[in-house]
Amino acid sequence: MTAIYTYWISTALLSLLYFASAFMYVTKAGFVRTAQAQLGYSAAHLVPFKLLGPAVIIWRFNVALSDLAYAGMLYHLILSGMAHLGVRKPKGAIPAFVGLCLLAISFSTQNAARHIPSAYAPGVIGNQISAE
Repeated sequence: MTAIYTYWISTALLSLLYFASAFMYVTKAGFVRTAQAQLGYSAAHLVPFKLLGPAVIIWRFNVALSDLAYAGMLYHLILSGMAHLGVRKPKGAIPAFVGLCLLAISFSTQNAARHIPSAYAPGVIGNQISAE
């Protein structure tokens, strides 16, 4: 039962992080463009992915697509954190680090909370969830 609560809390917080980021991209576009220029990037096209990734994980109408969303978020968070560290702004990498922790917790506990298990998450033996 604890794993189920852990999954839903970590997934909700991760989704909130992504939705807040997308909201900031839309409402404070000038600030975001300036911040990305300081990092050497221009990524205004990320808004749809920041909305769709968490939505696919929460809705989970397709397990393979949900796993792909987890992978995309993993790469996004790693690259975001590394970009901030690369320009010597470690405080800017904190949200990416928090997101990585939430992502790892959500991904590793998803099979406890979902009816159709992911073959890539821990706890799956064949097509059955192992008793832990």
